[in-house]
Amino acid sequence: MAAPRTEQTRYSFVVASNRLPVDRVVDEDGNEGWRHSPGGLVTALEPVMRANDGAWVGWVGQPDVEVAPFDNEGIHIVPVPLSADDVEEYYEGFSNDTLWPLYHDVIEHPSYHRDWWNAYKRVNERFAEQIAEIVEQDGIVWVQDYQLQLVPALLRERRPDLTIGFFNHIPFPPVGIYAQLPWRAQILDGLLGADVIGFQRHDDASDFLRAVRHIKGYTTKGSTIDVPVDDPAAPRSRKGITVRHVEARHFPISIDAAGFEEIAHRPEVQERAREIRESLGNPKTVLLGVDRLDYTKGIRHRIKAFGELVEDGRVAVEDATLVQVASPSRERVDTYAMLRDEIELTVGRINGDLGVIGHQPIAYLHHGYPREEMVALYLAADIMLVTALRDGMNLVAKEYVAARFDNDGVLILSEFAGAADELKQAVIVNPHDIGALKDSIQRAIEMPRRERSTRMRALRKRVRDNDVARWSRSFLEALDRHAPRNAQIDPSAADPEDRHRDAQTDNMSIFDQDAQTARAAEDTREARDA
Repeated sequence: MAAPRTEQTRYSFVVASNRLPVDRVVDEDGNEGWRHSPGGLVTALEPVMRANDGAWVGWVGQPDVEVAPFDNEGIHIVPVPLSADDVEEYYEGFSNDTLWPLYHDVIEHPSYHRDWWNAYKRVNERFAEQIAEIVEQDGIVWVQDYQLQLVPALLRERRPDLTIGFFNHIPFPPVGIYAQLPWRAQILDGLLGADVIGFQRHDDASDFLRAVRHIKGYTTKGSTIDVPVDDPAAPRSRKGITVRHVEARHFPISIDAAGFEEIAHRPEVQERAREIRESLGNPKTVLLGVDRLDYTKGIRHRIKAFGELVEDGRVAVEDATLVQVASPSRERVDTYAMLRDEIELTVGRINGDLGVIGHQPIAYLHHGYPREEMVALYLAADIMLVTALRDGMNLVAKEYVAARFDNDGVLILSEFAGAADELKQAVIVNPHDIGALKDSIQRAIEMPRRERSTRMRALRKRVRDNDVARWSRSFLEALDRHAPRNAQIDPSAADPEDRHRDAQTDNMSIFDQDAQTARAAEDTREARDA
């Protein structure tokens, strides 16, 4: 039950993200409340926030809703209101139709509108003002993701006493692509307000450092950037300029591996996995794809490759089924609406041309599922297809591995997903090469049990050893090194034993929260159109 806070409280540790870790819900009687949102980031930071009396700043997910700060299940929640115009221009516009395609290597063309940029600045300033008001002297702030890239510098202007971290959950593009952004220098200035800037991959951090050198002309050495400052007390660079040292490097995010394995061990989940296979006609091989419906995920490529395998006769239609879960995402945006139409037309054509009575090659599901159902799907699937064209990490790959306590199953993983840097025992593919993708799928279907087990054991060890608690701990330790001695936090609070407090009530898969935000934005537009 959420408890309101009656006075302005200051916190030593603050996390800021576009969305809060809670969802506003209304029951059948019209009573409003808040539901905890499970997810990798929330799971990682909850114990740290409790140990350091931290607060979480973000948007409630619905427009034109103003809510006073409150406590929810031990976390201090500080909402930032967004208007319908903010959601349309800052979130759906600049964040998701400018930055998202640009940062994903322009798979789709980004749109550049000055009104969107002004809205992005306005919302980032609102976040910075809210954070500055609630954080203690010499406090520590951790800003999350691409929607809030201006916040670090805006916050440093207001509160130079703070230690500020930023983590970018999506890719950072090569400088030749990034340079297309009309506001490229302003975004870099915003990020360089942080003390530590984290990325998913080493290549992302390297691309950022190149952009800083090329666009700003700043000196970098290893992962350290010399940012010029007007402060006589600051250290001097080799050129004699006073500088502030900013650290930019990769911290690959992960999942609550133990939590997914615990769900997989439940008898009812294992029984559900058997039911899923039976409902599909008990084919010899079940292949699975799980994604938000997004053009970066390579859904079209895997469907095309599988369809051609069946059409070529290399895979018998009765022997294999591809289950594609596509969680709804930004469907009022033209690009996404067209993507859905294209995928559904392709699925219909393949099933119509190649299906037989009693069996369809592809089972297409356009909605999200509870986490338990997702784990059952992972257990039911012989092959997991992660064919992203560009992805920061792709946690679904790690979820599949964590759930496979039986040490079976094959992970086919795109080389363009951040997870490929760690999960080297997967079958690594270039999803643009349809011929090679087909060969990899056939190889996975025919892979001997012993090889499957050897690969999965190695993958599982990697995911267990590098779980979400280790990710948050490594970033906070780096941030802690930049903090004044009297302001240091306790990164060791991100302990695996503390992460299962609400394991029985966590009922959504990780990719579901983005779909909720997308639906909230669509509801906003529908209300405006009415």
